[in-house]
Amino acid sequence: MTTQDNNTPDTTIRSPATARSILKRGAIVAGAATLSIGLMAGLADNFLNSHGAANAQPIQLSGVQQTQLPSFADVVDRVKPAVVSVRVKTKAVASADEESGPAGVEGLPPGHPLERFLRRFGEEGMGQRGPQQPRVQLSQGSGFFVSQDGYVVTNNHVVANAAEVQLVTDGGKTLSAKVIGTDPRTDLALLKVNESGNYPFVQLASGKPRTGEWVLAVGNPFGLGGTVTAGIVSAQGRDIGSGPYDDFLQIDAAVNRGNSGGPTFNQKGEVVGVNTAIYSPSGGNVGIAFAIPAATVQSVVEQLKEHGSVARGFIGVQIQPVTAEVADAIGLKDSKGALIAEAQANGPAAKAGLKRGDTILAVNGEKIADARDLSRKIATFAPGAKTSLTIWRDGKEREVSFEVGRQPAA
Repeated sequence: MTTQDNNTPDTTIRSPATARSILKRGAIVAGAATLSIGLMAGLADNFLNSHGAANAQPIQLSGVQQTQLPSFADVVDRVKPAVVSVRVKTKAVASADEESGPAGVEGLPPGHPLERFLRRFGEEGMGQRGPQQPRVQLSQGSGFFVSQDGYVVTNNHVVANAAEVQLVTDGGKTLSAKVIGTDPRTDLALLKVNESGNYPFVQLASGKPRTGEWVLAVGNPFGLGGTVTAGIVSAQGRDIGSGPYDDFLQIDAAVNRGNSGGPTFNQKGEVVGVNTAIYSPSGGNVGIAFAIPAATVQSVVEQLKEHGSVARGFIGVQIQPVTAEVADAIGLKDSKGALIAEAQANGPAAKAGLKRGDTILAVNGEKIADARDLSRKIATFAPGAKTSLTIWRDGKEREVSFEVGRQPAA
């Protein structure tokens, strides 16, 4: 007896007589199938003849609103000339224990806390390696003109330690540029073209886009230059652990290595963000990219242009979130604000009389959502600015006058 499971092909050897019997049965089945097809064709002819083939109409979906997809062609024509490819040469010294491959994750040093999460995408090509041998490292990114006289915004990690910077315009012209200033805390940098001229530029948006709005990313992925992708704003206020001022837009427009420093536009052609990082376990685009909001870019660029660096306000406290348990313990109705765990000796907060256990609820009357929100708000004030803090102490709200300090360099 021959036994088979359902997944094993039938390889049983049969006699010729059995084979002829099988062929006959197959012919009968084939004939029946042919007859069925003929009957169906006849029925179809009768139906068309009775109803009139000439009167056949396409299906209409009455009452259904037709949606027209947006076209970005006009926006692209306006903004693309202002976007540039950024080429950077840096000189570094390779240590004896370096491997022949790239150090860390696309520009991050080995062991960086974000190495397993972020994929920086300033495209890198590694130079010659050897014990304590100087090497030239090439990187590529993106940028965009923000003024007619040649100021260009890009990412700090694109131009970090740059020895030479070149910009390639959409028309193919190569321009030399210098680094005016960088801000590692927000990963922004400001460049200036060495050659004078009137350059096409774009404007930063005055407000945040809404979640779900269409956006357009333009940049230099993989060194291709002038590449346009579209998507929507997926989320706002993302904290990806890159620094104390994280407030990223999340977009799903395709962003890859080389898009770093490139702009994200709204449908008006205004820059709503600067592409900085992607979430990608594989290293390629998976539809999750992060952009620095235009409001942050505006503030940083103004200071870099004027001073070459960014001076931020400083409060001088260690803070922690107000959980539901903490709020209940101190008598707050809502679990919002920033709880002071410690005030630095002789720091701005200590000088204003703030102490351990106080909860900061508002700055100049503007409520604080959490500890990170407090850090971002204080950072927007110039050092020396006078502010008012609303705090919660001993079951009551109090107003405290506060002079903002200067954020330490490191």
